[in-house]
Amino acid sequence: MIKKILNILLKIIVVIVIVIGLFLAIVFIVNLISSKSEQGKIESYGQLVPVDGEHINVTIEGEGEETVVLLPGYGTAAPALDFKPLIEELSPYYRVVVVEPFGYGLSDYTEKDRTTENIVSETHEVLQNLGIDQYILMGHSIAGIYGLDYVNKYQDEVTAFVGIDTSVPTQGGMDTEFPIKTFNFLNKSGIVRLFMKLGDDPYESLPYNDETKEQMRMLTHKNFYNPSNINEMQHFESNFNAAQALDFPSDLPLLFFLEADNTDVDGWIPLHEEQVKDSDHGEVILLEGDHYLHHTQSEVMVEMVRDFLK
Repeated sequence: MIKKILNILLKIIVVIVIVIGLFLAIVFIVNLISSKSEQGKIESYGQLVPVDGEHINVTIEGEGEETVVLLPGYGTAAPALDFKPLIEELSPYYRVVVVEPFGYGLSDYTEKDRTTENIVSETHEVLQNLGIDQYILMGHSIAGIYGLDYVNKYQDEVTAFVGIDTSVPTQGGMDTEFPIKTFNFLNKSGIVRLFMKLGDDPYESLPYNDETKEQMRMLTHKNFYNPSNINEMQHFESNFNAAQALDFPSDLPLLFFLEADNTDVDGWIPLHEEQVKDSDHGEVILLEGDHYLHHTQSEVMVEMVRDFLK
């Protein structure tokens, strides 16, 4: 009797394994077919600038006398599209330059480690190749870490720094050991695409037209957990630790826009107030919204930036 029960259980397990295997195979094949199909549907924008034998994509809009250089937060699939609401508000007054780092948007991937030193150097090389040598640096999220290093290295070029809910070197949680192998599996297997398909539309209530939303979805599938992004994630701890030795120059105008009700990081607002306390011209402004304040508060932010920079 026991042997019979064990045989039945074994058959059930075999059937379950086969069903799971077939399911994963179907998800994998659908992902391959979809990815190949999307490659021909992704529309080019901006211009490709050569850096270290690869290319970084850059968009430039507006013809103002002053230049604003926009840097994205970690993992933003298509920075030039994601920043669109902000670009539309800035471009009547400034020349707006969006730099898409390696692994972002339409830029190439790279085998170079995603250290702060490399990312900053590559961004600077892009601007040098474009003949841009005076600008306001404006960045979202992790750009607060790279931007801190940047303004110390190129103080004669950066005229102000504006942070959009930017990361702080001493914030907690950056020593987390991320399950890199799991991320790679989820991406290559197609399960990430499945989760995105079944989940809520992250762009549904945002101020983008349907065409832009579709392009952002396709670029998300293209760039999600790509090798460059994964490598950047692996350098979070060392990049944040290195930034702890740096401060923003006291004579650099410094403006932070922060999510007013951030509950993800302990001491979010005091951490930024600490960054501006020794600044000759520094300010922290709290706004309603989520981490991506530029999606919903661009008009307000640009008005405040213009007033601040006067």
